[in-house]
Amino acid sequence: MMSLLRKQKCLHQWLTGRIEISDLVSNYAVIDPGAKLGKEVSVGPFAIIEGDVVIGDGTHIHANAQIKQFSRIGKNSKIFAGSIIGEIPQDLKYSGEDTELIIGDNTTVREFCTLNRGTSDSGKTVIGSNCLLMAYVHIAHDCIVGNNTILANGVQLGGHVEIGNHVTIGGMTPVHQFCKVGDYAFVGGGYRIVQDVPPFIMAMGEPLRFSGLNSVGLRRKNFSAETRTALKRAYKLIYQSDLNRSQAVEKIESDLNSMPEMKTVLSFIELSSRGLI
Repeated sequence: MMSLLRKQKCLHQWLTGRIEISDLVSNYAVIDPGAKLGKEVSVGPFAIIEGDVVIGDGTHIHANAQIKQFSRIGKNSKIFAGSIIGEIPQDLKYSGEDTELIIGDNTTVREFCTLNRGTSDSGKTVIGSNCLLMAYVHIAHDCIVGNNTILANGVQLGGHVEIGNHVTIGGMTPVHQFCKVGDYAFVGGGYRIVQDVPPFIMAMGEPLRFSGLNSVGLRRKNFSAETRTALKRAYKLIYQSDLNRSQAVEKIESDLNSMPEMKTVLSFIELSSRGLI
């Protein structure tokens, strides 16, 4: 490891344009020989890539990022400055077992994100493809984040959180461990998620509550008017009727269960462990 003085000198040379970059990998990056880098992978100055790391073709590791052991990053992803990928879990039960942090293709991890690998419970933390994790996002051990999901600045996921596909969570939102957020949900910024957020809805308020169907998001994703209307009816039964939860589910199953989106809603409710918002 280079001394602090040498590192400062190298940084000055890089900023003033007097540092030489060999092809796509900076001469001042630290890369373990055991790391496997795909074609056209670029690595910026002072980035650190440990052994037993796999990085897919076309991925860009920016300056000062750290890719820790047992990390797996897909193709054409971007890891920005200061992010730490695949650090050991912040879990007192963790005892040094070999676990993974997996990131899919075309995912962007902005500055100073911290993404921890899994524990023996699941063995891995998984982040899907085409995701955007904005600056200072934290994803704890054993989380699962689906595809096409956006976590805005400062979102903090506790351990074992599950985020579906096409989810958007607003900035500075903490998510309690073991919570689930369903597909196509939109959660406003600055709130706390301490129970499960069903799919296809908007959630806002303190405490967090149902705030209507995510109609704008569903239209943008080309959900038909018929599907949106059926989902509105289903959530009216769940949240805005005199029926209790079991009765609402029975009504949905008998009247609206013909479309796949309704099966997604019913499955989410059945598997909810922390209760719905």
